Amino acid sequence: QVQLVESGGGLVQAGGSLKLSCTASANITSIAAMGWHRQAPGKQRELVARITTRDGLTDYTDSVKGRFTISRDNGKNTVYLQMNSLKPEDTAVYYCNADLGTVVFVRYWGKGTLVTVYS
Repeated sequence: QVQLVESGGGLVQAGGSLKLSCTASANITSIAAMGWHRQAPGKQRELVARITTRDGLTDYTDSVKGRFTISRDNGKNTVYLQMNSLKPEDTAVYYCNADLGTVVFVRYWGKGTLVTVYS
């Protein structure tokens, strides 16, 4: 079992920046990968960015490439999402997730943090 606590959401003007944090209750080196998903009103939850905890390999959805950066601090059991050049369409609840396992994975979710971008 892993608890995930997100922080850093808020209200920001278009073009601005926010940095989200997700701290895990377990040593993240025991976690295969962590990521950020988002869900806008009336839309399905979508993957935003993902990072493997051991190698630091990253993956992004096309709409955030070049604007968002996912990173990790294994010593702090924390994953970050730096969001720059924010757009109104980035408005959503952002959820942190952690995938535990080696062959079969179990996914854990945080409760989410709201990001609102106004023009």
